[in-house]
Amino acid sequence: MSILGRQFPSYDLLLIAVGPIVLFALHLLLTRTRFGTLVRAATQDRAMVGALGVNQAWLFTAVFALGTLLAGLGGALQLPREPASLEMDMLTIGAAFVVVVVGGMGSIPGAFVAALLIAELKAVCIWLGLQEIGGVEISFSKLTLVVEFLVMAAVLIWRPWGLMGKPQSLARQAPGNEPPLHAAGQGATAAWIALLLVLCCLPLVAGQESYATVLLTDMAIAALFAASLHFILGPGGMHSFGHAAYFGLGAYGAALLVRRLDLPMEAALVFGPLVAAAGALLYGWFCVRLSGVYLTMLTLAFAQISWAIVFQWDDFTGGSNGLTGVWPPEWASHGAAFYWLALGVCALGVYLLRRILFSPLGFALRAGRDSALRADAIGIDVRRVQWTAFVIAGLFAGLSGALFVFSKGSVAPDALSVTKSVDGLVMVLLGGVQTLAGPVVGAAAFTWLHDTVARNTEYWRALLGVIMLVLVLLFPQGIAGFAQSLYARVAARKPGARA
Repeated sequence: MSILGRQFPSYDLLLIAVGPIVLFALHLLLTRTRFGTLVRAATQDRAMVGALGVNQAWLFTAVFALGTLLAGLGGALQLPREPASLEMDMLTIGAAFVVVVVGGMGSIPGAFVAALLIAELKAVCIWLGLQEIGGVEISFSKLTLVVEFLVMAAVLIWRPWGLMGKPQSLARQAPGNEPPLHAAGQGATAAWIALLLVLCCLPLVAGQESYATVLLTDMAIAALFAASLHFILGPGGMHSFGHAAYFGLGAYGAALLVRRLDLPMEAALVFGPLVAAAGALLYGWFCVRLSGVYLTMLTLAFAQISWAIVFQWDDFTGGSNGLTGVWPPEWASHGAAFYWLALGVCALGVYLLRRILFSPLGFALRAGRDSALRADAIGIDVRRVQWTAFVIAGLFAGLSGALFVFSKGSVAPDALSVTKSVDGLVMVLLGGVQTLAGPVVGAAAFTWLHDTVARNTEYWRALLGVIMLVLVLLFPQGIAGFAQSLYARVAARKPGARA
């Protein structure tokens, strides 16, 4: 089609027209119909709408169905321009989150404006291409991988409620409903020690070069990573979609220390996690100033910025190829030596995280989670406590990343990806957020299932997803949470137990 003497693809013009039409239709639906009135009322006070006789389940089911319909429409419209692939889901959901947060939660016009802004910024970056500024060549086209996350980080820091959103009132905050954490009793402590001894002796039975030691090493590293995420997620109440950033920073820190400075593995395991802690110190300063979904999305933004830097810095990080040839020294590369090292370091890390949770810092962290206003009233600096916890979690995540790079001999940008962060969240949720054993149990179950399913079927992704769905439906409190509640019920039924 010709417009002002220039040719434009007709399909692209159709896509440009669809956006405003859908925006106008949604505006009419939410402001001029009874359905829209009920939806807006339910978002403000769901209990009152239910008291007036409105079936909330059907109302929100209809909203969910409408959202999925529009998502399907977007996918169908995109298909002629871009082929379908298995990675479309993560790319699309990440972009959708960015648009919603930048525009402002609850503001459909804000989401539309944010989408236009980000799309135009990407187009400008592509148009600029490679430019020379002050004698330095800058590739603006590479910014297309991260420009939306740069925008989101800037908007969240400057205006946390988005461009067209409204600030949420924090004047009154209900205390949390999380149950208190309990230290392990003598029986549980003895069981953990017995399990650790069994794991230490396993290579002597199964063989020091067996695949079981490799799988158990992966489980131990995953358990430390999940425990570090649980540290801020459960007791801290800080949800993170970007915890893999610190895992990857620790891995790359250790790998670069070995490759660039020729440091031994022992030194890399000490200084590599400090790189992750430094990243958590910087990112956490911004993140703890937000809460809820805004904090979650800012962690995602910083993780994606870190991923983009690692992915594109070819001369330093190896770019998309990563860093290879990072192997343990000779004493740790034979038999089960590295397995015992990883098991010991991860067990010590999980133990230290548990001890911190029952220290004054841990109690202050949970107090800030349950009621920030009350904690502040009794003299607790909530932000400082959360910032400290953020750095501690980043340190231990970096330690797991440093162990990972020596167990595999290499590291790639995938170590900082959103997929890795999602894996950590799945481990914690699968095991149970409200239990200290949850991340360890969830990491072991997830790693074993992933390995077993992937080796036995071609369609392992679909089967693994179905298994995870079934486990979540069967154990909504997580595997460890279910076991804990079952043990409590059995103990309550014993003769002599208190009523």
